[in-house]
Amino acid sequence: MRASRRRSREAPDPPVRVLVVDDHTLVRRGVADVLRDESGFAVVGQAEDGAEAVSRARELRPDVILMDLYMPRLSGLEATRQIKAALPGTRIVVLTVSEEERDLFEAVKAGAEGYLLKNVAPPALRATLRGVARGEAYITPLMASKILHEFARHGRPPSEPSAAAALTAREREALQLLTRGAVNKEIAAALSISVNTVKSHLRHIMEKLHLENRVQVVSYALREGLVEASGIEPPAPDPNARPTR
Repeated sequence: MRASRRRSREAPDPPVRVLVVDDHTLVRRGVADVLRDESGFAVVGQAEDGAEAVSRARELRPDVILMDLYMPRLSGLEATRQIKAALPGTRIVVLTVSEEERDLFEAVKAGAEGYLLKNVAPPALRATLRGVARGEAYITPLMASKILHEFARHGRPPSEPSAAAALTAREREALQLLTRGAVNKEIAAALSISVNTVKSHLRHIMEKLHLENRVQVVSYALREGLVEASGIEPPAPDPNARPTR
């Protein structure tokens, strides 16, 4: 009995089930091959546009969806909204060529848990998918700076002091580290608490702020000034960008 229990405790985690969505066949198949080459992942399906992504997501119920933004019939943003409404437990990571702050901003609002550029290295892609599947947000300092910059461009809406006041001092500390790109283990080490306590703090933050995922929490915290923006550098200007009228 004890031996069987020990073996069950040591059993490997089930593979992360991934749906890959991109209208470019070479990109879609290439990403699928990168994931198949690594243990711990199972590519359960592919889709070539947003409409097919919604259908396949309902059919396959993957753990994580890698979602392109610009596709025919239905955009990745609209597909993300529909999938999150129907399958809130499915994690979505945007994988795109777009470095536009507005695209990142809209993806966060649509419910995406991560945002990657297509020049991402395979190890970083796999690490992101593993983290997102565990419920961790993928927020880098660059992503945070782009979100902050987008809020600065459009102005901050009126804050909700009652929601902000509900956060404890320790929850604010965890939130500050989350906006800097720290994952659960790093937050736990910095605050000298357990990873389970970190998860509890972040869950309480989402409940108090009425938000669905950690990326939205970071976005809200930056918008409302709940954390210090010091240390979050503004995004570097694009030398190839054309001035807007």
